[in-house]
Amino acid sequence: MAQPVPVTPDDPNTPKSLPGAIVRFAGDSGDGMQVTGSQFTVAAALARNDLATFPDFPAEIRAPAGTTFGVSGFQINFASRDVFTPGDAPDVLVAMNPAALKVNLQDLKPGGLLVLNSGAFTAGNLKKAGYAESPLENDSLSGYQVLSIDITKLTVAAVKEAGLSTKDANRCKNFWTLGLMFWIYGRPLEPTIQWLERKFGKKPELVQANTLALKAGHAFGETAEVSHFRYEVPAAPVEPGVYRNISGNQATALGVVAAGQLAGLDIVLGAYPITPASDVLHELSRYKHFGVTTIQAEDEIAACCAAIGASYAGSLGVTSTSGPGMALKMEAIGLAIAVELPLLILDIQRAGPSTGMPTKTEQSDLLQAVYGRNGEAPVAVLAAATPGDCFYTVIEGARLATKYMTPVIVLTDGYLGNGAEPWKVPKVADLTPFPVKFRTDPEGFHPFNRDEQTLARNWAIPGTPGLLHRIGGIEKAFDSGNISYDPANHAKMSRVRADKIANIANDIPEAKVDVGTDSGKLLVVGWGSTYGAIREAVQNCRDAGADVSHLHLRYINPFPKNLGQLLSQFDHVLVPEMNMGQLVKVLRSEFLIPAESYAKIQGQPFKIGELEARIKQTLASKES
Repeated sequence: MAQPVPVTPDDPNTPKSLPGAIVRFAGDSGDGMQVTGSQFTVAAALARNDLATFPDFPAEIRAPAGTTFGVSGFQINFASRDVFTPGDAPDVLVAMNPAALKVNLQDLKPGGLLVLNSGAFTAGNLKKAGYAESPLENDSLSGYQVLSIDITKLTVAAVKEAGLSTKDANRCKNFWTLGLMFWIYGRPLEPTIQWLERKFGKKPELVQANTLALKAGHAFGETAEVSHFRYEVPAAPVEPGVYRNISGNQATALGVVAAGQLAGLDIVLGAYPITPASDVLHELSRYKHFGVTTIQAEDEIAACCAAIGASYAGSLGVTSTSGPGMALKMEAIGLAIAVELPLLILDIQRAGPSTGMPTKTEQSDLLQAVYGRNGEAPVAVLAAATPGDCFYTVIEGARLATKYMTPVIVLTDGYLGNGAEPWKVPKVADLTPFPVKFRTDPEGFHPFNRDEQTLARNWAIPGTPGLLHRIGGIEKAFDSGNISYDPANHAKMSRVRADKIANIANDIPEAKVDVGTDSGKLLVVGWGSTYGAIREAVQNCRDAGADVSHLHLRYINPFPKNLGQLLSQFDHVLVPEMNMGQLVKVLRSEFLIPAESYAKIQGQPFKIGELEARIKQTLASKES
C-alpha cells in the first residue's frame, strides 16, 4: 500500500522518497480531468513506475456545471513495486471545485494532501455542491494538509500572452494543475509539451496557452513556500523489454489484430457504438493495413449478423458491445451456434439493468454470457483479469473459436476497458500461430462433417469448387446438413454441440492457485477485473498469518477440468463479485459446494481493505 504523505520533512530542499503514491484528480466534466490523469499516467510510466489507473466519469454528456452529478475523476496508483490496483484511498486529492471536494473528500486518507482551486469556491458553486458555508472558512478540513490556490486566477494570468478569451484561458487550468503535480513528484514537462504540439498542432494558440499554463503551475511549486510537499517515487524493477502504457480496450483491439495474423485470417468487426465498448471499434478502425475491416452498423443485431456473415465467407467475425447490446445480439449468437461458425464476441460490461449506469463498472453479464439464449445453446466464455491480459484473452478466444467452430464470449468490463497499466509488448515470435485450414476436398463433403477429436464441423468457403452448401438457423441433419425435424436427430445435434464446448476443457490449462497453497481453510475465488484487489488482499492476510488462498478463473465455460477437485480441498470458498452473486451460483450448481458470495454492486471496483475485512470476518465466523 502507498504510504501517507509525510507532514514534516527533515530537509525542505530534498524531495522525500516514497515507495508509492495514490493521486486522484477530480473536477467538473469540462475541467479536463481525464486528460490531466492520462498525462500524469504517461509521466509515471516514463519514470518507470509500475501503475494502475481508474478513470471515473459521469454518463451525461454534460451534466450541469458545478453540480455533484457532473464530477469527473481519475485516480492513479504508481509505485516502485508491483501495482495491481488503482489503490484504495488517495494520498493526494486535487479538487477543482466544491462539487469535486464534496464527492471525493470521504476517500482521502487522514493527513493526506488536499489541493484546492480556491477560485472556484464561489457562492454559486458552493450552493450547487450543497455546502451551507465554504469549507475553506471553517475547520472541516483540519484533518488534512490543505494547499488552497486560486488556480483559475493564476491560469488566466499565465496564458494572457496567448490572446485567448477569458473563457478559453480558464480551460487551461487543468494543465496549470498538472504542472504543479509534476513539480511535486519531480516529473519532466517535455513529454506533455510534445503531446500538446501533436494534439493541437493546427491551433498554435492552444499549444502556447496550455504550455504556458503547464510551466506556470510548475514554476509556482518552485517559487511558493510548498517545498515540504515534494516527493519522489523511484522506478520499479521490471523485466527487460519494450513497454507501453495500455488500456484494456486498446489491448482488446490489439488482441483482435494479433489473432487475425496468428490465424491467417482477415478480421471483420461488426459493432454499434456503446459505452464502454466504443473504443474497441475506434481502435480497430486504425488497422486496415492488417486486414481489419470495421463496420459501424445501424444497430446491435445488424452488427452481430454482419460478423457472422463474414465468418461464413472465411474471415474471422468479431462483434463488440456491452450488456444491453449483448441482450440484443442473443438471437444472432444463437444463429452462430446453430450454424457452428467461429464468432468472437467482446462484452465490455457495465452497470445495469437497461441503461443503468453506462460509465460505471459491473460484472453483471456472466449469467447472460453462460446461459442467456433460447434453446440449448452453449458457448465458450472467457474473462480477462487485467488491462494487459485482455490482449492474451482475446487471442485465446479466437483460437478456441476457430478450432472448435463456435462463438466465444470474452468478458471484460468498464474498469478494465478504461483502466491502464504498463504492458510489456510481446515479441511476435513468442505468440503461437493457430493457422486455419479450410475444407477444399469435395469428396464426401457436407457442412456438418466433424473432426472426431474436437467435434468441430469443417469450414468451407462459399465458392470453393464442389463445396456448395447451405446453413441456417433451422435444425440440420447430422449426416447430411439437410433440414431435419427428426426428434432423435435434434437430440443428437444438441448433445454434439454441448459436447463440443465441453471438449474445450481438454484444451485449456488446469486451474491453479494464484496466491497461497492448494488446500486450507479458505479459498477466495475470483474472475475478471477483481483479480488485483483479491490478490493483494489475500497476500496481505497471508502475511498476517491467515490461512487463505486465491484462485482466479479465466475460463468460465467450460471450467478447467480440475476445478472441482481444487475447490474440495478447502474448508470454505468465498466468491467476491461486482454483481449479486453470479459465479457463485454457477459454482454451487456445478460442484454442489456451499460457496459464499461477497457481492458489491455500487458501480465501483472492490477496495483491498474491503476484501481484507471480509476475509478476516469469514475466517473468524467459521472458527467460532
